[in-house]
Amino acid sequence: MGGAAPTGPNAGWPSLPVDEWTATRETLHMWMQIVGKIRLAQSPMVNHWWQVPLYVSARGLATSAIPYNSHLFDMEFDFCNHQLLTRSTNGEERKVRLEERSVSDFYSEVMSTLRSLEIDVPIMTSPREVEYAVPFEQDTEHASYDPDHARRFWYQLTAAHRVLSTFRSRFIGKVSPVHFFWGAMDLAVTRFSGRTAPTHPGGAPNCGNWVMVEGYSHELSSCGFWPGGGQEGAFYCYAYPEPPGFAEHPVRPEAAHYNAAAGEFLLPYEDVRTSPDPERTLLEFLQSTYEAAADNASWDRSMLEDDPQRRASPR
Repeated sequence: MGGAAPTGPNAGWPSLPVDEWTATRETLHMWMQIVGKIRLAQSPMVNHWWQVPLYVSARGLATSAIPYNSHLFDMEFDFCNHQLLTRSTNGEERKVRLEERSVSDFYSEVMSTLRSLEIDVPIMTSPREVEYAVPFEQDTEHASYDPDHARRFWYQLTAAHRVLSTFRSRFIGKVSPVHFFWGAMDLAVTRFSGRTAPTHPGGAPNCGNWVMVEGYSHELSSCGFWPGGGQEGAFYCYAYPEPPGFAEHPVRPEAAHYNAAAGEFLLPYEDVRTSPDPERTLLEFLQSTYEAAADNASWDRSMLEDDPQRRASPR
């Protein structure tokens, strides 16, 4: 079933070559969009779409509580026992197996499962932020699932989540949760200066420009992990709007670089994974790229940052 957690010096940072798990990743991406859209359909609007992401859990990725009429339900991708769990506050629970099956088949069973719990949530079935947007009920092409790949992907997310959470704790201004956006399939945390931003031009595939306008309504520095880039995924950081001098700002570690086409700093996952101290290496990247945004855009850092240990101590 679930298998034991990895052990060893770098056990928390598994290797997962991007090319090795493309089929599983693309299928899982569509499954996540189905669950994400269910959450989107039922959750009250929150600034920057913060009501729609998934969250890293002790079993996989979960929605958190979703309101439905007079009760709540939640959904969780369990990458230990490889099942999608749907739980309701009425005490009932349903399971959908994560296995080799088409998106169409998965969509049909998930919606049937919700109906068996007396939950009726219509969703728009066209996926977002992908070029090839086949409606879920018609998608028979994506039908792969390797349990080991899914589990290692989750371990990558748990490692990234630990460090992103530490990084988040240093900021006392407006800051997002560490959350997983199912549209682009990335784990992210975003800091804000407190100032509004120019209207975002949009441009994400199969995604209305108004979605991006809301997401980028205020000046920000965003960082995270994307499992689909480079050899084993990549950590990133970008600023909106990008201030002059951002791309030329010195960042750490040496493996980090600015990608002009993407408009962001990138650090290959494998460089973090193989470093003597992965957590420290990644924190250096997150801190130095944030400084590239904050310093060049003249953020009031004295008002936005603080030592979490100082805040936790008696005063």
